[in-house]
Amino acid sequence: MASNMSAVREASTVKIAGGSRFRELWPLDPEIDFLNHGSFGSCPFQVLEEQSELRMLLEREPIRFLDNELERRMDDARSVLAEFLGGRAEDLVFVPNATAGVNAVVRSLEFGPGDELLTTDHEYNACANVLRFVAERTGAKVVTAHIPLPIRDPGEVTQRILDCVTPRTRLALVDHVTSPTGLIFPIEEIVPALNERGVDTLVDGAHSPGLTPIDLDGLGAAYYTGNCHKWTCAPKGAAFLHVRSDRQHLIRPHIISHGHNTPRTDRSKFQIEFGWTGTGDPSAMLCVPGALRFMEGLLEGGWPAVMEANRALALRAREIVGAALGVEPIAPESMIGPMASFVLPDHDGEPVMPPIRFDPLKIALEREHRIQIPIFPWPQHPKRMIRLSAQLYNDLGQYDRLAAALRTLLGR
Repeated sequence: MASNMSAVREASTVKIAGGSRFRELWPLDPEIDFLNHGSFGSCPFQVLEEQSELRMLLEREPIRFLDNELERRMDDARSVLAEFLGGRAEDLVFVPNATAGVNAVVRSLEFGPGDELLTTDHEYNACANVLRFVAERTGAKVVTAHIPLPIRDPGEVTQRILDCVTPRTRLALVDHVTSPTGLIFPIEEIVPALNERGVDTLVDGAHSPGLTPIDLDGLGAAYYTGNCHKWTCAPKGAAFLHVRSDRQHLIRPHIISHGHNTPRTDRSKFQIEFGWTGTGDPSAMLCVPGALRFMEGLLEGGWPAVMEANRALALRAREIVGAALGVEPIAPESMIGPMASFVLPDHDGEPVMPPIRFDPLKIALEREHRIQIPIFPWPQHPKRMIRLSAQLYNDLGQYDRLAAALRTLLGR
């Protein structure tokens, strides 16, 4: 494994399309301008090497690692992550991804005919589908708050959501950072306002850890789930679910296993059930502390400096690409982190169904210009958006090339 990793390192030091001085720390394709960190992230060499070492330890003595050591190792990793997120380790469990976290919450709760499940039209489709699935089975109703673009003030988002609350609203699924539109919602206003109205909030924080500061205890949401493989740069398969202590008895993992009938009393049933859902590879979750330390050490100011550097680069990139497209920003700067989205001209072909079929413009950007960036049908075909990401390995030259490519391909 070490030799394979070295080969990837060597390949990544050849002439590259672009990138900052940090570029060599990631195993990204050297011939691609990678402007899509937001979709799946990218894990740095150092963290991948730690993961390889953990996997070798596991396979060298699986019984010792899984039966004797895993719980302690997971406890240690949860403690580090909880501190980073401003929460308590006992309220936090690992899950494979944020979609699994949403499933665990929504499919654990009991709903009935007439109950309303509230979300917005910016919600990630996979997570909105969990609401639809449960509503179809229980007779509940999904209520979708429409949040039009452009947004002039974050308070517009809060008000649009609150306007949809009724006495039948049982749960609100709200993004902290939206996926296709790349916006930071004012979750610190939304959650308390919903709490005052007796509505529990499940915060979809898939993009949030490492993108924007999080204070789980201060926020007070009943449920919060987020990914560690995106902006904290841990390996794929590392995410968390945070459940407020007064709601933990309601929530079960998406896989029922030995914890269902455990006689253990040394820790909460919540921790026991989520702590073991069956044999798997826990290395991604165990690498979370290492990923947090790695990213924190890249800039003198630690994580606040990393988040601000990425945001500053995204804001400058937003100016460059927005000017090329001739479009106005979709939201104020206060709602922008290291991602920025833009309205594109309508797609005049058949509807695209990612990942089966990609937008022709996305394909042209990749094949003809070696730029990797997502294009989403939003809110629905033929309307679409393009979303750029800014991570420490990116530089302004890459967004200049994106702007030039868009002008060429769109005839601007």
